[in-house]
Amino acid sequence: MTTRFNELGLRIGPELPDWIARPRPPHAVMQGRYCRVEPLDPERHAADLHAANSLDREGRMWTYLLSGPFGSFDAYQAWLESKRGSEDPLFFAFVDATSGRAVGLGSFLRIDPANGSVEVGHLQYSPLMQRTAVATEAMYLMMKTAFELGYRRYEWKCDALHARSRLAAERLGFTFEGVFRQAVVYKGRNRDTAWFSIIDSEWPQLDAAYRAWLDPANFDAAGRQVMSLVETRRQEQASKG
Repeated sequence: MTTRFNELGLRIGPELPDWIARPRPPHAVMQGRYCRVEPLDPERHAADLHAANSLDREGRMWTYLLSGPFGSFDAYQAWLESKRGSEDPLFFAFVDATSGRAVGLGSFLRIDPANGSVEVGHLQYSPLMQRTAVATEAMYLMMKTAFELGYRRYEWKCDALHARSRLAAERLGFTFEGVFRQAVVYKGRNRDTAWFSIIDSEWPQLDAAYRAWLDPANFDAAGRQVMSLVETRRQEQASKG
């Protein structure tokens, strides 16, 4: 990258002469092979989501989320209803293409069209979604939508103590950027927030790796992966020199 200086001899960032604000992500269906990412509709999705979440008997999935756990279906449905008209966060249900049931929830948030930055978050992965191709493809579809709209930066944040979320971010190809200390107060406790990102120059290589991992040829007859996503990312990186 060429070093640039202003008229005062101070270093400045790369020029972006053609940059314009990006469109907001549409509240539209994102269709994949293993899942559909659908605009949240509490009437259609609440019962499936609550049933799927209830398989987590200990409520472990709610530990690091800002919301939940919910004591009843009515309480959960009311929470979903409160998110129906939200534009930021912009909520989606993750629907298993095989069963047709909603098994998880997520959103675009901190949507910043002027700077081309958007975050993925509010991720509720039920036991039916955890460690499945549905989980990976849902993240791929949302990421793909953002970068195809011309966003420059895609973010992932979590409680710095949430080891599984941090590992998930790294597996998905996010780069760790650091920890914001005492960033949030939630559920009566402190949260130091770990920040991760993917930028647009990294996307083409990641896109190829995701497509290779999601290819049916990468799964055996029992649905087990042949090559891990980390391995496909390494393979794609090696092929590009």
